[in-house]
Amino acid sequence: MVTVITYGTYDLLHYGHIRLLERAKALGDYLIVGVTADDFDRQRGKINVQQTLEERVAAVKATGIADKVIIEEYEGQKIDDIKRYDVDIFAVGSDWKGYFDYLQEYCKVVYLPRTEGISSSAIRSQEHSVRIGMVGYSAFLNKVYNESQFVNAVDVTALCSSDFSKLEQVRQNVLFSTSDYAQLLDKVDAVYIHSHPDLHAKQIQQALEAGKHVLYESPMVMEKEQYTELTALARQRNLILMEGIRTAYMLAYSRLLLLVKSGKIGRVVSVDATCTSLSMYENYGPHSKKWGSMEDWGPTALLPVFQILGTDYTDVDFFTLNDPADDGIDAFTKVNITYPEATATIKAGTGVKSEGELIISGTKGYIYVPAPWWKTDYFEVRYEHPENNRRQFYQLEGDGIRYELVEFAHAIQKGNGEFYISRDVSRAIVDMMERFKKR
Repeated sequence: MVTVITYGTYDLLHYGHIRLLERAKALGDYLIVGVTADDFDRQRGKINVQQTLEERVAAVKATGIADKVIIEEYEGQKIDDIKRYDVDIFAVGSDWKGYFDYLQEYCKVVYLPRTEGISSSAIRSQEHSVRIGMVGYSAFLNKVYNESQFVNAVDVTALCSSDFSKLEQVRQNVLFSTSDYAQLLDKVDAVYIHSHPDLHAKQIQQALEAGKHVLYESPMVMEKEQYTELTALARQRNLILMEGIRTAYMLAYSRLLLLVKSGKIGRVVSVDATCTSLSMYENYGPHSKKWGSMEDWGPTALLPVFQILGTDYTDVDFFTLNDPADDGIDAFTKVNITYPEATATIKAGTGVKSEGELIISGTKGYIYVPAPWWKTDYFEVRYEHPENNRRQFYQLEGDGIRYELVEFAHAIQKGNGEFYISRDVSRAIVDMMERFKKR
C-alpha cells in the first residue's frame, strides 16, 4: 500500500483545495491530510484564517477524499508524521516548489500543480473586507495603516484628523481624507479611533448612532457613566465596540496568561508592570492635544493586573509627577493597587524612563517578561532552582496591530461580542482612569 501525506490550512475550502486533494490521493492508495492548528498558523505568521480548526477539519472530512485527518501543531512535525505513519509520498502545491526538498531524505516529495485563479486569500479579500476609517492625529496611525496591509479582511480607506502634519503617509494612500467626522462615517463600515480620550465619548457615540462598528484605542472614556451608556448603545444597535490594547492579541502574552491560570507559578500574589517612553510626544503634531502618562500607558500596564488578579481590588494609591511644561499632564504616574490577598504596581511614564518589564510573582515561581514586555515574543518561567526554568518563544510580526485588526474583522463578520479583553476588564480600566482624574 502506498501512503501519501499532504498538509494545509484549508480555510474557506474551495475547488482548488479539492483538486489538490484529489491529485494527492491519485498518487497512492491511502491519503493522510494534515490540517494546521490555529496556534501553529499564528506562529507562522498566517493571521488571516477565518474559520476555526474544527470547521476546517470538518470541511476536509466532508470531501470524502482523505482516509485520515490529523492536526499539525508544531515545527518539524512533518518528519515525525512521515516516520510515524510510514509515508511513501509527501505531496504539496507547486507554489512550494523546492521548499520541502529536505523531506526527500525520508520519502518521495511531489509538487502538485495548483488550480489557477482561485485561492482562500482572494475569497477572503473579495467577500469579507471591512472598510475602516481611521480617526486621530498621532503618527502611530501610519503604523496602523502599514500593518493593515497584511490583513486581507480589512481595507483602510479613509482618514479623519484635526491635524495632518504627522499623517502624510496615510493621507497619500487612503481614498478619502477629511477633517469632518460625519463625512468619514458616510464612507466606511467601521472606525478605528486613536484620538485623545477626552474626545472618545462623542466620537464613539456618533459612530454607533451612524451604524458603524468601533475599534478604539484604550481607554474608551474617562468616566464609568459614559462607558455604561456606550456599551448599552452598541448592544442595542448590534454593533461591535472593541478595545484596542494590541498586547492582548499577541500570542506570547495570551500563552503567558494560560500558564498563569494553570497554576505553573502557584498562586499569584503580585503583578508589577512598567510602561514608559520619552519619545511619545514626537508622535503628535504641533496643534494636537497631548496625552498624559496614564492616558497613554495606563490601560496597557493595567491589562495584566486585571486579567490575572481580577477587578475586585480594595484600595488604590496614586503618585504623580506632572510635566513641568504643562501642569495638566502627568509625566509619570505610579499606581499601587491592593487586593484582599495580592498586590499590584504599575508605572506609566512619558517624561520619566524606567525598565519596561513585567514581573508576575507566585507562591511556586515567577514569570519575567523583559522590556518592552507589551510587545514581546519571549518570556521566562523561573523557579527557585534555575535548572527548572523554562523559556518561551513565540513569533511576533509587527507590533501586534495586525492581530488586533484580524480579531476586529472576525468579530464583525461573526457578530461576536466576546473579545480577548472582557467587558469587566474594560470597565475596570475606565474606573481607574476616573479615579485618577478625580484624585
